[in-house]
Amino acid sequence: MPLQAQDTVLFQGDSITDAGRDRALGSGCGGINSPAGLGQGYAMLAAARCLADRPGDRLQFLNRGISGNRVVDLYARWKVDALNLRPTVISILIGVNDTWHHFTSDNGVEPERYEQVYRMLLQWTRQVLPAVRLILCEPFVLNCGAVTEPWLHEMEKRQRIVRELSDAFDATFVPFQQTFDLAAEQAPPEYWAADGVHPTAAGHHRMAQTWLEAVGEG
Repeated sequence: MPLQAQDTVLFQGDSITDAGRDRALGSGCGGINSPAGLGQGYAMLAAARCLADRPGDRLQFLNRGISGNRVVDLYARWKVDALNLRPTVISILIGVNDTWHHFTSDNGVEPERYEQVYRMLLQWTRQVLPAVRLILCEPFVLNCGAVTEPWLHEMEKRQRIVRELSDAFDATFVPFQQTFDLAAEQAPPEYWAADGVHPTAAGHHRMAQTWLEAVGEG
């Protein structure tokens, strides 16, 4: 369903969503529709497209992604960084650090626990904001840079979990992995995400396009 007039859209997640946003603008409802507050990635690009196309609809966009977050970190700050903001739409992209931290520092979140915590977060959200519309973004990796073969199999589990949660909570599903799989047929994976995780400018643009198409704004 496309965004509705006067919607407040909250982007949540890790560094891919954070994308260098100015966190000084992130207290309360600060940073609404601010380029600095929205960061330099897909969230800003998607918001800019909507704001340009619908100038009379008084849409509001916020970004509260934080670099390095796993699903447990997101849950720990959910009240202040999501529920208290009273958004009408919440877009979530979380999962790659749950895998990355497992392989690099033995501090990841296993897929089973990832599903449990993610489900708890969504249940809590529905209880506090029963009318909120949810957008669940597929976590993704590209096979290059820091990413090794074991990552791919674990990320597939997380992707299935997010798709299942999207169905269970009547959320819009954004197929980012599919987007990058198709993009990698046009240019090497490094072109879209040099380290296999963090998108390049081209990668963020493809993400914004995919997000807009899934939401119905593309």
